[in-house]
Amino acid sequence: MDNIYYPRGTVVTDIKEDTPTIKTFHFELDEPLTYKAGQFMQLTVPGIGEAPFTPSSCPGEVREMEITVLQTGRVTDALHNEIKVGDRLGLRGPFGKGYPMERFAGKEILIVGGGVGLAPLRSLIYALFDRIDDFKKISICYGAKTPHDLCFRDEFDEWTKKPNTSLNLTIDNPHPDWDGTVGLVTCLLEKERIDVDIKNSYVVSCGPEVMLKFVTLKLMDVGFKANQIYLSMNRRMSCGIGKCARCNIGPYYLCKDGPDMCYEDIKDYPNVFE
Repeated sequence: MDNIYYPRGTVVTDIKEDTPTIKTFHFELDEPLTYKAGQFMQLTVPGIGEAPFTPSSCPGEVREMEITVLQTGRVTDALHNEIKVGDRLGLRGPFGKGYPMERFAGKEILIVGGGVGLAPLRSLIYALFDRIDDFKKISICYGAKTPHDLCFRDEFDEWTKKPNTSLNLTIDNPHPDWDGTVGLVTCLLEKERIDVDIKNSYVVSCGPEVMLKFVTLKLMDVGFKANQIYLSMNRRMSCGIGKCARCNIGPYYLCKDGPDMCYEDIKDYPNVFE
């Protein structure tokens, strides 16, 4: 499809409730689409509007796609409350560069997610699993407010069965249904807990912006360099092609230069964390 402003057609084939506020929508596309892990789509709800989402499904050339949505605004409210299986929606994209998979080859990969931020990272996790022999280790650190706010819980056991893959979980506060680690996701990054060869690794993090800020500070504190850290900066992206000038960090436009930005490139600009 050559017209980047024209949404391609899709039909909703399944809707799964991941948490009380997060749903995963499964789409069947009218025509194949190729995207990379980390690229995002503009999802159109007819009569309501469109909003950017990074697919949470396995990337590649696809006729099916999953997008995981936190209920948080006008478009997401419509998706959660009005859309049902069989409805037709639109997809524009893909936009952005995606994760630098070739740069990751031969390294240990540390994935740090918070809440619905695991959704874009799930696409990356699938991409890593597809080439698992290319990476020395995959370490996943994930946190949410409560046990019931953890996304994709039914997949965790399968993930940890993969070679050289670990998963560490935490919740923000004590909960009667939880006997694991309690604390913000940064607690999983303490020197005495982190099991990563820091000099031979890359980190990818996605979650609320305040989480990204403190994850970055913690990573730097334990010895990571700025050029080893990639942050999913999903902020005010609209047009997808750097024309509306809403999503900039310094001279970079997240919609076309990211949204997954190397911290080395953006760390010196005053609006890197808002």
